[in-house]
Amino acid sequence: MALVPVSEALARLLDGVEPLPAESVALSEAFERVLAGPLAALRTQPPFDASAMDGYALRADDVATVPARLAVVGTAAAGHPFQGHVGSGEAVRIFTGAPLPAGADAIVIQENVRDLGEGLIQVLEGSAPGRHIRFTGLDFSEGEILLKKGRILDAAALSLAASANHPRLDVVRRPLVAIIATGDELLPPGSDLGPGKIIASNAFGVVAAARSVGADVLDLGIASDNREAIAALIRKAVAARADVLVTLGGASVGDHDLVNDVLTSEGMKLDFWRIAMRPGKPLMFGRLQGVRCIGLPGNPVASIVCSQLFLKPLLAGLGGRPFQQVMREATLGIAMPANDRREDYVRAVVLKEDAGRTVATPFGVQDSSMLKTLADADGLIVRAPFAPAAQVGDTCTVLMLR
Repeated sequence: MALVPVSEALARLLDGVEPLPAESVALSEAFERVLAGPLAALRTQPPFDASAMDGYALRADDVATVPARLAVVGTAAAGHPFQGHVGSGEAVRIFTGAPLPAGADAIVIQENVRDLGEGLIQVLEGSAPGRHIRFTGLDFSEGEILLKKGRILDAAALSLAASANHPRLDVVRRPLVAIIATGDELLPPGSDLGPGKIIASNAFGVVAAARSVGADVLDLGIASDNREAIAALIRKAVAARADVLVTLGGASVGDHDLVNDVLTSEGMKLDFWRIAMRPGKPLMFGRLQGVRCIGLPGNPVASIVCSQLFLKPLLAGLGGRPFQQVMREATLGIAMPANDRREDYVRAVVLKEDAGRTVATPFGVQDSSMLKTLADADGLIVRAPFAPAAQVGDTCTVLMLR
């Protein structure tokens, strides 16, 4: 089977991807969820003319000339309106958020008033009609569209939805990702390692990648290099109605690489297997009963790089989230040799110099088992197939990781 170019593999993997159906969640559970449709206001805010300051509600004509002496005929507080009418020569003590009393058309802030006692005040500075008043509908009106479909619900959006009187919101269902690690050599972190054993690390990076784009994760653990053990976990993923199944390792061509055969025997229709990239050549993609299946390479760096390039865009699309790789132009810090037929993703330190120039310096050793260099890398220098040798100072393209 010929190697599939990276761009073609991504296009085939994302073909037909649309946001999942909506579900209703309580407002308190909607943080960072994606709004499934436009949100309209169920009320008007503010629902009445209200004071924007602590002070006195009065008629602007009565304080056109100052100082002016007025009689205080009542009090208005938030939730406790003044029930009477403000007439000529009268004022109502008012607090922020309280409804504007009938007859009043202005607020004088309390700093500009002197209390004379016995229910009288002296206004020292006048106020124009409408001054310090929040008029009905200043923020929004009933029926007004407040949030667009696809809005990721942050703190401001949630507060706005609450103010518009929505106790629940329709949001895009989070994609569910089932993850299966494979390999007789794998043990969980914290284990005592016997001969030939290693710690299973890939799943933690893949889980983090999935959650970073809003997906839910079902970690099904480690399957031994045994057809029935792998098949049993695949069936669990299908039974759990996973939207995406990710297998880790076992997708290459060795005698113990069983994932492709087992998935096919369970009914998966293989779309592609092996792509023209480094690291990540043995990437596999197919569909099983509506579940999108991605077989990630066993090497940990390849697994995380492929998660960045393929898994995150897929999950973002299913979850209704925008997604775009962060690409930057930089200059090379060291020379690089000519590339072969595979698109190369080279771990590099990316620094911005005082002069404003961004310099990308690749690590000398790029073995796909080396997680430390991936953790230290700021980005991946992307080199096209058959790219010629590059010299120090040449322009390069970097996929930023952080």
